[in-house]
Amino acid sequence: MTLESDSTPDVHLDLGCGARPRNPYGRSRVCGVDIRALSSSTDFEFRVANLSVAPIPYDDDTFGSVSAFDFIEHIPRVLATCDGNDTFFPFVRLMDEIWRVLAPRGRLYALTPALPNAEAFVDPTHVNFITDRTHEYFCGDSPLGRMYGFRGRFAVQRVQWVRQQEAFTARPLVAPTPAPTPPRPTPTKRFAHAVRDGVRVLRGKRASEHKPEPEPERLIYFLWELEAVKEEGQ
Repeated sequence: MTLESDSTPDVHLDLGCGARPRNPYGRSRVCGVDIRALSSSTDFEFRVANLSVAPIPYDDDTFGSVSAFDFIEHIPRVLATCDGNDTFFPFVRLMDEIWRVLAPRGRLYALTPALPNAEAFVDPTHVNFITDRTHEYFCGDSPLGRMYGFRGRFAVQRVQWVRQQEAFTARPLVAPTPAPTPPRPTPTKRFAHAVRDGVRVLRGKRASEHKPEPEPERLIYFLWELEAVKEEGQ
C-alpha cells in the first residue's frame, strides 16, 4: 500500500531483511540491510552492517520508508565501549540512524513482540524489551530520548496492538476486537447445577463437567508507524 499524496522517495529499506525484504508500502525500489552476507544473489539492493554498532550504510534522506519486522528487539539498549571506560546506547543510535536516512515525512514501520507478553523476552536473543510507551522517547516536540543523545524527531501516525499476520502491509488496521464471551449462568442456574452435581455424587456418579470460560485473545505484537519530522536544513 503506497501512501496517498506521497512526495517522499519511492524507495524502501528493510532492516534485518534476510533474503526476502518486506515492503509494506509497496515501493517500486527495495533495499535491505542485514548482519550477514547472503549466500546467493538477490533481486534487491543489499548491504551488510551490524546495526548494533555501525550506522545504516546509506546517505541522509534516502528513503521514503523503513521497516523493522521482528528486529528492534535484537538491538541492545546499552553496551560498553571497546576500551571498557564508557557506555553507549545502540537502540537510541539506531533510532537516530533511521530518522537520518528517512526523507522528511518518511515513515518507520516497526512490528515487534512487546511486554507484558512472555514472547518479548523468552527468545535469548531478545535484548531490547519494548512496551506500548517506548516510542514516546522518540516522538513529540521534545522527545525524552534527547537525554540519551537522540537528535531526531518522529510524529506518531499510529501505535497499536495487532495480530502479526494482519500487519505485514501498511494498510489501515481495525483494532482487534475480542471474541464475544458467552453469557454467565444466572445464580439460579448455578444453584441448580450444584444441586444436580450433589445428587449425582450421592448416587456414586461423577459430577458433570462444566466447560471452562474461553480466555480473551492475547495480542503479542505492537506496531509503530512513525513519521520523520525534519526542519529545513536537517
